[in-house]
Amino acid sequence: MKDIDHPNEALLSVYREHGVVIREGREDNFNKAALDRSIYQLVHPGWFVVNRMKAWQGAVGVSPFRGIVSGHYICFRPTHGEDSRFLNWLFRSEVYTAEYSSLSRGVRPGQVEIDNDWLRSLKVMLPPRSEQRRIADFLDAETARMDSLAAMRQRQMVLLEQRMLGIWSTMIDRDGRDASWAPIRRFITAITDGPFGSALTSSHYSDDGARVIRLGNLGRAEFRDRDPAYVPMEYFAELSRHEALPGDLVVAGLGDQNHPLGRACVVPEDIGPAMVKADCFRLRLDQSRILHEYAAWALSSQRVADQVALLARGSTRARINLEVAREIPVPVPPLERQRQTLAELRGVRSTTRAVTARCRQQLSLLAERRQALITAAVTGQFDVSTASGRNVTDGVTV
Repeated sequence: MKDIDHPNEALLSVYREHGVVIREGREDNFNKAALDRSIYQLVHPGWFVVNRMKAWQGAVGVSPFRGIVSGHYICFRPTHGEDSRFLNWLFRSEVYTAEYSSLSRGVRPGQVEIDNDWLRSLKVMLPPRSEQRRIADFLDAETARMDSLAAMRQRQMVLLEQRMLGIWSTMIDRDGRDASWAPIRRFITAITDGPFGSALTSSHYSDDGARVIRLGNLGRAEFRDRDPAYVPMEYFAELSRHEALPGDLVVAGLGDQNHPLGRACVVPEDIGPAMVKADCFRLRLDQSRILHEYAAWALSSQRVADQVALLARGSTRARINLEVAREIPVPVPPLERQRQTLAELRGVRSTTRAVTARCRQQLSLLAERRQALITAAVTGQFDVSTASGRNVTDGVTV
């Protein structure tokens, strides 16, 4: 057994104890075309492929067919007792993912890649080929089970969101049937949009001062207090006509597939001095007839979003202007009914988010266990032959 320097001597000792073989990387395993990024390379079934660009965790795989890849991939043909599937799992383990990051290098501003010479001479730890195959078979099966469970949780979160949106629209429809729909202009006491063009750009931003309410802050019936931007108070004074006060209604005049056009929320009480940016409309309504919070839920509902889409302009991102915004229809039930609907909607959202949070927690735990399982298996921390049939998705012992 030949000793080598390795960042994890504890893992290396496990291999020594189990009598596994440690090999040096062989240059003749590599497709020489990988040295020239402009050349497309021929890859065959069973070859191990590494994407040298940017993110490294999981950026490896085994080619299932014959084809070509760009020079941004390094193609490895196993010829010295390596099993491609084992290498796939080994390079996804914690043994090498940390080493990827430490040995990646910049090739141009904002771009990082694996150094080809480093990968060609990398020393890898290999058990006998039969053991490699046994470990790969085990990890193929167990990670597939974990991935299936993760997909179920992801699907559950999607269904929860769809269910909430469905209940949401049903409640708004119910209020519309029991009362009447009317264009929101009938209730507006004041309306403005944000300054366009050179009047407000990122060059005007400062570390503190008056808050700038941007499209990213406008969620569906919720203010997203993230990525704050400010302008100096002196400049804010020049833009006072765009001011937004706590409790005001703000509406999005620009939307996309993930952020509905016309979504709205209420400016939070603790925001301090604030103003709206371009494509954000600040409205003040006659709250003796329609509450700002109720209007935000109504405008953000799928029922209203579908109607706003019909009024929109733009081929890439849907947009409306102030005049169109005034014509958006909303249901206007009695105030008591509005308060009742708000209480119901808050309850549905709270319940949905609590269940969704548990799903996310399970997904996070599952991802941790998956990574621990891969590392434990490829480093020999447990014998996979004795783990057959064990439900490792419920508990991983390392």
